[in-house]
Amino acid sequence: MFEQERLLFDPVTPEQNAIPLVFAFPNTYTVGITSLGYQLVWAKFSQRSDVDVRRLFTDLHEKLPSSPEIVGFSFSWELDYTNLFDLLEQLDIPLRATARKSHHPIVFGGGSVLSANPEPYADFFDVILLGDGETLLDEFIDAYQDIRGGDRQAKLRRLAQVEGIYVPSLYGITYRSPTAEIESIEPRFPDVPAAVYKQTYRGNVLSTSTVVTEKAAWENIYMVEVVRSCPEMCRFCLASYVTLPFRVANLEGSLIPAIERGLKVTDRLGLLGASVTQHPEFEALLDYLSQPKYKDVRLSIASVRTNTVTEKLAQTLAARDTRSITIAVESGSERLREIVNKKLTNDEIITAAVNAKAGGLKAIKFYGMAGIPGEEQADIEATIEMMLAAKKAAPGLRLTLGCSTFVPKAHTPFQWFGVNKAAKKRLQLLQKKLRSQGIEFRPESYNWSVIQALLSRGDRRLSQLLELTREYGDTLGSYKRAFKDLKGKIPPLDFYVHQQWQTDQVLPWQHLHTAIPKATIQKHMEESGALPEVV
Repeated sequence: MFEQERLLFDPVTPEQNAIPLVFAFPNTYTVGITSLGYQLVWAKFSQRSDVDVRRLFTDLHEKLPSSPEIVGFSFSWELDYTNLFDLLEQLDIPLRATARKSHHPIVFGGGSVLSANPEPYADFFDVILLGDGETLLDEFIDAYQDIRGGDRQAKLRRLAQVEGIYVPSLYGITYRSPTAEIESIEPRFPDVPAAVYKQTYRGNVLSTSTVVTEKAAWENIYMVEVVRSCPEMCRFCLASYVTLPFRVANLEGSLIPAIERGLKVTDRLGLLGASVTQHPEFEALLDYLSQPKYKDVRLSIASVRTNTVTEKLAQTLAARDTRSITIAVESGSERLREIVNKKLTNDEIITAAVNAKAGGLKAIKFYGMAGIPGEEQADIEATIEMMLAAKKAAPGLRLTLGCSTFVPKAHTPFQWFGVNKAAKKRLQLLQKKLRSQGIEFRPESYNWSVIQALLSRGDRRLSQLLELTREYGDTLGSYKRAFKDLKGKIPPLDFYVHQQWQTDQVLPWQHLHTAIPKATIQKHMEESGALPEVV
């Protein structure tokens, strides 16, 4: 599969004493090579002559070094931890960092999962990179070069001095009891910083694909990051709170040259970002892509903000082989959208559907949630009414509602809320009411959302659980069995998933800092007016 890759950068030849490094993705090649984050880190390493990087996937790998000094993982999906364990064993590396000896490589991890809350996985990594890779990766390798060949503990102590590099083993966690909340998180040594601050890249040249291949999950796609983060600050949203500030790629200096580069090797273009249509020059970008010379380009666009869906946008997308768009509305209840800070009205949602149809699109997929803090049964009814109104306003437009269960995310105002058990029945109600009206309903599994919440709010005690679930087959039943085996040794599932946590409680990620201080996040939670539903 590697021979079918078309590279959009020039790898350098590693020098004789280059660091042998394995960069892994804990999933198949098709999934991993579609990750823009994985592509970028691999290309970054490939352009350093002091690094000899080789790629590893669950089904494919380049020729691996016999004794790598560094092994890295791009970790994008929580449940890939079982694959991560498999790859470590394949490389003959102990799963737990504490079991590794001087001859074992330094194991690092990065990616969206670890940037949010690395603690459930912390015992398996020597080093975790928090934040944007644009400068952090070079600083990591430069710092490693300073102590290359030294004592393992000395290496870790030195790496911990770099802003954005988190060395979990250098922090001691104490608990009020084995099954209770955290009492304290403290550095083990005086020279280890008490808090680790995520590194943030603030430039206006954002990411683009470094490789195009027909073997990617999105065949032959060239991806361009139009914006990074999101200015909307929805109170449940990781993309807003962890990745701030909102940054946009410069149109003339970055976006257009990048698009021109990519379209020399493929005719499929993907515009990425949490809020692509909020780029201040998005209209100009649309005009650029509407030129006759790009008439054969197939254009895909990430989720768009509802009130930016104009007839012109729909026409441009339809003319570029896009049949549908995706819009996150969260709920059909305006009251609930105010709670989550979703600045959106039902009229704007209906207008988006009308404009999509008028512009030639065939379908809209709305994204919503059940179990949002403060949600009541009437809010679910309002979602049903909103979907029916959209169907009536835009007859013939295929409507889909993809619906997940609210899962609390670290560093967001709703991190203190648990999963609402009523969400399971509310998903069933939505399914019954919408499907009977000819609206496609795609619910995410409530039970797997519970597991996602477990990992989202977990602490280091879950490392034991993760090892057991893998041993027991990594099914929903394996989590139940593992909790039963660990009863009295770790908190119960309910503690992590459903319980509302106190705002003065020590959070598992409290020593890891993002763009917004905890006091501000707490203020945003209080301003929401959300109260947990008693069920």
